[in-house]
Amino acid sequence: MIYFNYNSGDIMANKKVTKTAKRRLTILTPIVFIAIGYCAFTLVTTIISIYNLNHEEASLKKELTELKGQAKDLKIEIDKLQDKDYVARYARENYLYTKDGEYVIKALDDEEKKTTDKFEITEEQIIFLVMVIGSLVLFYIVFKGIKKKKKKGGKK
Repeated sequence: MIYFNYNSGDIMANKKVTKTAKRRLTILTPIVFIAIGYCAFTLVTTIISIYNLNHEEASLKKELTELKGQAKDLKIEIDKLQDKDYVARYARENYLYTKDGEYVIKALDDEEKKTTDKFEITEEQIIFLVMVIGSLVLFYIVFKGIKKKKKKGGKK
């Protein structure tokens, strides 16, 4: 039965919920929530995997273009290596081969100069430096303690 309440203006249903309906709700509600959760989880994991695959595809396309460029360069190098004059010049430049009566004088490139000019610190030098600094700190602490003892002894 449906009653209309004139005071509040609402329609009120005067129905009793049976035990079987309550039982159905208590059984079906968790099942529905589990199904919704499973669908949401599947949707999120699918979206993430699609994003990862798109990202991987883009990186592989970039790598493919780089490899195609390298393949072109290698084909050009193969064509150049068919020429005997190029091979002889290449061997002289890269492997320091000489003809009879030639002398090889190798000059450092700018990159080689930069690497030889860098100051390198070895592990032994670092250990020695840490030991020296530690010794100086220790001596400072000891002498400062001796000075404090002398001042306390002189004030008495």
